[in-house]
Amino acid sequence: MGRMRENPRYNVISMRISDEERDRLLQIMEATHKSVSDIMREAMEIFAVQLEQKDQPAQQKAA
Repeated sequence: MGRMRENPRYNVISMRISDEERDRLLQIMEATHKSVSDIMREAMEIFAVQLEQKDQPAQQKAA
């Protein structure tokens, strides 16, 4: 039986990428020693922060 995790991940997302995108992803994996999943999680976090930063000036004007 597997161990209980504090933050279990049950959802799976798959996507199609080009050969060039796959090569780039492999380069990132080799340079960072991270898995594809870890790289994608980090990329999502970076993207979310950028979106939040874009929204901040609009929120300041409304206040």
